[in-house]
Amino acid sequence: MIIGLTGKNGSGKGEAANFLKDRGFHYYSLSDALREEAKKRGQEIARDVLVALGNELREKEGPGCLAERIFAKLDPEKNYVIDSIRHPSEVQVFRRRRDFTLVRVHAPERLRFERLKQRGRENDPRVWEDFQALEVKEAKSASQTDQQLDQTIALADLQVDNNGPLKEMHEKVKSIFLDLAQKAPRPGWDEYFMNIAKVVAMRANCMKRKIAAVIVKDKRIISTGYNGTPRGIKNCSDGGCPRCNAIDASGKDLGECLCSHGEENAIVQAAYHGVSVKGATLYTTFSPCLMCTKMIINSGIGEVVFQGNYPFLEISLKLLEQAGVTVRKITSS
Repeated sequence: MIIGLTGKNGSGKGEAANFLKDRGFHYYSLSDALREEAKKRGQEIARDVLVALGNELREKEGPGCLAERIFAKLDPEKNYVIDSIRHPSEVQVFRRRRDFTLVRVHAPERLRFERLKQRGRENDPRVWEDFQALEVKEAKSASQTDQQLDQTIALADLQVDNNGPLKEMHEKVKSIFLDLAQKAPRPGWDEYFMNIAKVVAMRANCMKRKIAAVIVKDKRIISTGYNGTPRGIKNCSDGGCPRCNAIDASGKDLGECLCSHGEENAIVQAAYHGVSVKGATLYTTFSPCLMCTKMIINSGIGEVVFQGNYPFLEISLKLLEQAGVTVRKITSS
């Protein structure tokens, strides 16, 4: 999961982040991206400098640019806590991951001011008037590329009130984590196996398409295959298939193509290793061609699940239906 933190200065976002870090969450702060940029420029690491730099980068690269830098580093199998989210466009970037939750950490103004005085950072306001001026400056701006903290806070999915002992706030964060973990969506079997097929497709060596199939029985993968030249033949991507390397129009001279298709290779690999595919399900990133359709039928595969439409789709689907093979198309996950 990804837990994003937003909130006003002194609300306790850093404490919430530290609590999650101690429990295995990987930590990023959008302010870190600004600090890295400031270091490159030889600028002072101060609040005013970072705010101005953030506004400048959003103006040049788009309002979600800081989030994009962090988003590119995220792995799907890890938990993350991301601090200092201060613009609605940053929220939009992270919402591309369905496991993202934006949490507002909230505390009353007077309490936050006292906390800032106690932590005593060099650029923190020391008098109430300066604190109020900072609050107004960081809350909103006429320029939509500047930080828009009030708009960002309004997008929060959950709120943690941090107006008591630190242990009490930790318990609230813990409760949120447990609730999110219990509700975390798991991919269904179709999504699971199709995503694996997409990874298998990355091994394809065909110049024109990257297609793959996995054959599944009793929810267990028994064979995989991707498209490319036969075993022992120079890879298509290295010039092994003259037809593909000619880069002719799709559908032209198919009979001269040396590449085996993903479905074909998955079935042949099972036969090579003596594994029966009778009654199995074949997941393929594209619907099967006519040749692969005939192999699917004759091998005894009972179901075909596909995502993209391969040219000449209709005749293959009619043949599979006539042979009693179940066919399902699923949307992109």
